[in-house]
Amino acid sequence: MTNNDILRQLRYTFDYSDEQMMSLFEAGGITASRAEVCDWLKKEEEEDFVKIVDVEMATFLNGFIIDKRGKKEGPPMQPEKQLNNNIIFRKLKIALNLKDDDIIHILDLANMRISKHELSSFFRKPTQRQYRKCNDQFLRNFLHGLQLKFRDKLNQPKDVLKRKSK
Repeated sequence: MTNNDILRQLRYTFDYSDEQMMSLFEAGGITASRAEVCDWLKKEEEEDFVKIVDVEMATFLNGFIIDKRGKKEGPPMQPEKQLNNNIIFRKLKIALNLKDDDIIHILDLANMRISKHELSSFFRKPTQRQYRKCNDQFLRNFLHGLQLKFRDKLNQPKDVLKRKSK
């Protein structure tokens, strides 16, 4: 998956406007114009498509964490110069304050089964023997599960949500 695919999917899942996307980048530490955001969100075959580089994507994810969890005291988070699926997955887990059971449930929504032991291997340091690289298919299924969990809630009438919670 490309950074642009992930950015598009997160925007769709959380129904962010251009202004909200720009504010997430700003919260992460860079100023992104509406034109830049729009170009990053375009598909590769579109004329004005611009590939979002790792540092910009890491900045967006840091802003996403700040938006969802609040600003942390101390120096601001520094964006990674290089991203991989494991780092993206970890940042999404942090931003959404997900526990292992939450992630397993989200993956279950996308018809993917995983044990807690397998899941923990994605969050280990790469030097550890039990570390496992997060492949594109796994991250794609996780993002799809997020969409099923969060996008559906955004689009349901409030009275339906009240009935479900009872």
